[in-house]
Amino acid sequence: MDNVHTYPQTADVDLAQRQNRVLRNTYALLALSMAPTVAGALVGVQLNFSFLAGSPFIAFMLFLGVAWGFMWGIERTKNSGMGVVLLLGFTFFMGLMLSRILKVALGFSNGGSLIAMAAGGTGAIFVALAGVASTTKRDFSNIGKFLFAGVVLLLVAIVANIFFQIPALALAISAIAIVIFSAYILHDISRIVHGGETNYISATLAVYLDVYNIFVNLLHLLMAFSGDRD
Repeated sequence: MDNVHTYPQTADVDLAQRQNRVLRNTYALLALSMAPTVAGALVGVQLNFSFLAGSPFIAFMLFLGVAWGFMWGIERTKNSGMGVVLLLGFTFFMGLMLSRILKVALGFSNGGSLIAMAAGGTGAIFVALAGVASTTKRDFSNIGKFLFAGVVLLLVAIVANIFFQIPALALAISAIAIVIFSAYILHDISRIVHGGETNYISATLAVYLDVYNIFVNLLHLLMAFSGDRD
């Protein structure tokens, strides 16, 4: 009878250890992914990198194509070292893409402060929500379909505003994006904690995209409301 009770307990302990290992590896790889992101951003700023600036719609579609190509490759190789290589290559590419908004921010006299505030705010949001998702018993992984629908609508709004160029809509898009990707942090960390995601490379890709999108949109809002061109 003792063995009957021991087996479920042992299985629970093993499961918890695996989930904690995935979470630790995710955080470690996420921290590592910031290095190529920063490197890509610095290279982009120094080289005045521009991704078809004259054709915003084509540039956006091409960006999505390259990004989805990377993500497809990462998912195909997530069980090997090549998955890590592709992930780091993807984060370098995302750093290059980040350089454009960073150059705009640096055009403000308080640009450095705005970037630091966006980075600090993003870090605070991540730490707070990841802490909630990893300590509470509530499972947030069931909000995934709702959030995905929100992302689809967000992409439609972004494409529409490429043509209409409405400043108020751009600000609304950024505010909504921050809410959606903050909720995605709860979702993605909760999936790891509750065993829904068992691959740390896939988990890192998801969380990286959450953090990246929060930073970009928070910086956009800060530039709009706190930017000083004098």
